[in-house]
Amino acid sequence: MLKYLRYLKYIIRHKWFVFIACCKMGIIYRGIIHDLSKLLPSEFIPYARYFYGDKKGIKRGRDKTGYYKPYDTGDKDFDFAWLLHQKRNNHHWQWWILPLDDGGLKMIQMSDVAMKEMICDWQGAGMAISRRKDPLPWYEVNKDNIQLHPTTRKVLENKLNLISKKINSKK
Repeated sequence: MLKYLRYLKYIIRHKWFVFIACCKMGIIYRGIIHDLSKLLPSEFIPYARYFYGDKKGIKRGRDKTGYYKPYDTGDKDFDFAWLLHQKRNNHHWQWWILPLDDGGLKMIQMSDVAMKEMICDWQGAGMAISRRKDPLPWYEVNKDNIQLHPTTRKVLENKLNLISKKINSKK
C-alpha cells in the first residue's frame, strides 16, 4: 500500500510543478489535465509497482539526468503502461511518431501546444525529482534519444534556449 501512496505523492508533486510551468506558458488548461491518465488503474498500478515496488529483476530508476529507458525495464506491465501513457498524451514526443509498413518511422511535426506541454512536463519532472528548473541541460544530454520532426526540433531548441536564458538570468 505504501508504494501506491508514495507514487500518488510524486504524481501530485509533478502535476503541481507542471501546472505552474503551464501557467507561465499560457496553457493553463493543459496544466490542469496534464497526466490525468496516470491516475487510471492501467497506468497507476504498474507505475507504482515499477518505481516503488520490490519486484526482482526489474531495471529501475533514472540516470543522473533523470532519464530512464521505459522500453528496457524487464517489467512487461510497466512497459505496457508506458505505451498506454504515451499514446494517450500527445505531450510525449513518441505520440508523434508514425510506424511505417516498411519498418521505417515518420516523424510528424508536433503541435505548438503539445510541444509547450512537453517542455512543461520536463520542467515539472526536473523540479519534482531534483529541483532542477532548467530543462535545457537535460535535453542536451538526452536529445539523441529523442526522435523529432526537424521543424519540431528547431522550434523546441529555440524555446528551450529562451527558457534557459530567462531562468539563468535570474540567478
